Amino acid sequence: QVQLVQSGGGLVQTGGSLRLSCAASGSIFMINSMGWYRQAPGKQRELVALITSGGSTNYADSVKGRFTISRDNARNTEYLQMNSLKPDDTAVYYCNSVLQRTPTAAKFTYWGQGTQVTVSS
Repeated sequence: QVQLVQSGGGLVQTGGSLRLSCAASGSIFMINSMGWYRQAPGKQRELVALITSGGSTNYADSVKGRFTISRDNARNTEYLQMNSLKPDDTAVYYCNSVLQRTPTAAKFTYWGQGTQVTVSS
């Protein structure tokens, strides 16, 4: 079994900061890419940030320069530092990991449970 457990999030004023964490646990051989997505009410889930096993990152244009994704491979954990938050950042944030459970297993995507981020104006 593999689980992704998220923490962080909550309510913050415009311009504030929050940090999200996502820890993967269970039988894991290797985690490839790790990412953060978000879904606002009435909208589709969208990619916020992605980090590869080699540390390369990719961000949505709307968060570039404000959000930073990072990972701790020893702890199988990823983070999303969110600064200069805006009301448009309000959404449920989900982490995901593409990982292999054994050296010969296929890659599979796992999702966290989601956490609400609300930015008040």
